[in-house]
Formats: sequence, C-alpha cells, structure tokens
Amino acid sequence: MEERLQKIISRAGVASRRASEELILAGRVRVNGRVVTELGLKADRQKDRIEVDGKRLVSEAPVYVALHKPRNVVSTLRDPEGRPTVADHVRGTGARLYPVGRLDFATSGILLMTNDGDFANALLHPRGGVPKTYVLKVQGVMSDDDLTPWREGIRLEDGVTLPAEARLLRHEGDKTWIEVTLREGRNQQIRRMGEATGWPVMRLARTTFAGVSSEGLRPGEWRALTVDELLHIREAFGVPKRIRGAMMGASSGPVDHRRTASSARSGAKASPRPTQEAGGAAARGRGPAQPRVRSRANADAPSAPGQGPAGRMARSRTDAAPSTPARSPAGRTARSRTDVAAPAAPGPGAARSARSVRSETKPRAAETRAPRARGRERR
Repeated sequence: MEERLQKIISRAGVASRRASEELILAGRVRVNGRVVTELGLKADRQKDRIEVDGKRLVSEAPVYVALHKPRNVVSTLRDPEGRPTVADHVRGTGARLYPVGRLDFATSGILLMTNDGDFANALLHPRGGVPKTYVLKVQGVMSDDDLTPWREGIRLEDGVTLPAEARLLRHEGDKTWIEVTLREGRNQQIRRMGEATGWPVMRLARTTFAGVSSEGLRPGEWRALTVDELLHIREAFGVPKRIRGAMMGASSGPVDHRRTASSARSGAKASPRPTQEAGGAAARGRGPAQPRVRSRANADAPSAPGQGPAGRMARSRTDAAPSTPARSPAGRTARSRTDVAAPAAPGPGAARSARSVRSETKPRAAETRAPRARGRERR
C-alpha cells in the first residue's frame, strides 16, 4: 500500500513526521536510488527501497510506553540548553520513541511515548477529546463555588476553554488541592486557567492520559502499555490499528521494568546452591534427596545381634559405604537389613541403589558354577 514518504519515515522510528519532511527537503532521502526533494511523494514500503542518509529503512515493531515524567525534565528528544529529556528515561526500550504531547518543564506525571505516528496523531487531534486528569495545588483556600468558572469555561488569550471537570480534594493550610479533567490540550492551559481566576498554581501533576494511569510508577520509571489499555484506547479513539506484535505488558496490570530487573537480580543472588546433605541425585536434578543409609542402619541396631565389637564394626562399615562388603557374619546381617530398607525410599535414586546392592549380595552365575567344576575335577 502506498503512503506518503514522510509518514513511512516516521513509522520507521527515524524522526517525527515534521522532522521527516525536513529530511526530504534536505535531499537526505532516496527512493529506489533516486534522491527525493519534494513533499507529497508516495511510496510502498514493502516494494520500494527507501533510504535515509544511505541506510535502508526497516519498519520497527510498534512500541507503546507509559512514562512517569519527573519534574525539571523536557518533553522532547533533545534540548539545545542541555537539560535532561524524556528520551533519557526510555533508552531501555530499544526503539526511538517520541512523546505523545508534552508536559511543562516543571510538571510531572503520565506521558505516553511511542514510535507509532498514527497513534500519536489520533490522540493529539482536537476532535479526539482525549481526557487528561491533573492534580494541582493552588495558593489560597478555595470553596466548591470557586470551581464554577472551571466547570463552565474560562476566557483566555486564545479563546474560551471547554468545560472541565473539577472537584476539591483537600485543604492544606492556606493552600488547596483540586483535581481537574480537560478534554483539550492548549499550551500551559491549567496554569493559565489558575492565573485567570486568581488561583495561582503552585504544583501540578498529570495522573491519567486517555485512561492510562501513572499509578505504581515512580518518577523516571516507565512500563509498556497492557493489552487491556491498548484495547480500551482503540475502542475509544480508533488506534492502534494493530496490537499483535507490539511490545506490551501483561494484561493483569502494570509492569515496572526497573523494579522487575532489580528483583530478578536479587533473587538470583539469594537462591542457594544444593548442598551435599540434600543428596547427590537432588543436586544433579535427578530426583528428590534420598535418606542416608546410616539412619536406617541405626534404627535397626537394637534388634541386631551386633552389640559387641563385631556389631559396632559392621555398623561402621555400613555407614562408610553401603557397597563395601562386610567381613564378618554380623556385618552381613547389618548389610542385608540395609538392603531391605533401601527400596522403601521414594525416587529413582532409591531404585538404582537397590539394584546395585542386590547385584553385590547375589553371586553371579560364573561364581556359583566354579566350585562344582572344581569338585568334578577332584572326583
């Protein structure tokens, strides 16, 4: 499908749509080997070879991120004055993201970032009426009647504002906290509304944007939008067109990438290694730990006839290694009792040990036939 060239460049995550137009006008874009300098040219990103500064475009997977923008951070990708930008906080996404709208330098709160140009344009268009909720602290003690102009519309330099949803939250001495929801996005609108009504804004934070909340995110942290959030936005505003293939979080709730990574590292450090007491089979992942033979031999000790030195010698040999043959009748008695107890232990390790012990106690056929052959020779 053919699309405008600047739209294709923007979707590839190279630059915004306006910056892509500047790249075209500067002669830095080629289509099928030909330099393009005029706007309005259409191309098919599946069939045409599109290059920017000699590098072929490769479409990125769509990424949708919610960032809790801190105060004193610029809502741009770069700042001529060298101030920190929102791009510094989302470098871990692996894609070139740009903000959906802006927040003032001194304003904190939720800010969506994406590499999907259609997604950003749909949410920023005035006809969309995307709701944005702010919590602000103003100078003075407000009453509910003082919020009437906010709910009806306030005349500013660029016209009357649309009616806003406003409610009192609490009083803090001679200051008041209120919550305001707007459905338009004028430059510094909340602060100008406060100045126009005589309630200067001292603190401002955006808590939700298009239904996406900053809850659970500390300033400077980000998370991918969940499937439920993307479905809600598409139902309300028609974007994104496709959700499959996008980098997203789990539908059960927000995913804090920084805290998830730190918890994974701490969990790896805390996980203990298998000890020898757990048994060799458990340490190698072959099954549950087997009980030591010594405990079963000791449990049978009261009924064993080895109360004298011979019995103690038999138990010591059994504890050292079950496969070591005993040299006395008392030792053979203790070993036979160990053989009876071994199969009762669960797990494949016990079955192997039982087979090995039976092979040791039962003489092989060659050994049983040898005395008979020697006897015939004597006859």
